[in-house]
Amino acid sequence: MKLYHGSNQPIIEINLSRGRKYKDFGQGFYTTHLHEQAILWSKQVTDRYGGIPTVTEYEFDLDAAVADGLNIRIFEHPDKAWAEFVMANRKKGDIDFSHDYDIVIGPVADDNIARIFGLYDMNIIDIDVVVAGLTYKELNSQYFFATARSLKYLRKI
Repeated sequence: MKLYHGSNQPIIEINLSRGRKYKDFGQGFYTTHLHEQAILWSKQVTDRYGGIPTVTEYEFDLDAAVADGLNIRIFEHPDKAWAEFVMANRKKGDIDFSHDYDIVIGPVADDNIARIFGLYDMNIIDIDVVVAGLTYKELNSQYFFATARSLKYLRKI
């Protein structure tokens, strides 16, 4: 399957440590199967940091990753488990949340969803209200690579 990464520069080699902390699935390398989404991401990153909007294409072999026993988490929908996982990864505190997944696949939490998470953090709403707020949102999908081992299944085109 084709995946795309939107950035403000060409990606020559993936460096997992360059990924920002406190993102949906943690620090690592994010891609999407939606070319339009990658274009949007590249423009947003360029607006913030300068550079040239760039989309890098990859071929990803999910079947091989599964067959080789990588630890993969797939969130089909924005449900309670997804919301709790994303909130744990995004939360800044004394101790950073970490997980042991090589690859995580699931919806993107956009700025509107981040506001819902903020209301939860302030104890204004509970997790059921968070999930209810996600029910009617059309969310884009992201493919997250957390480990060097996972990058073996991602080939630059």
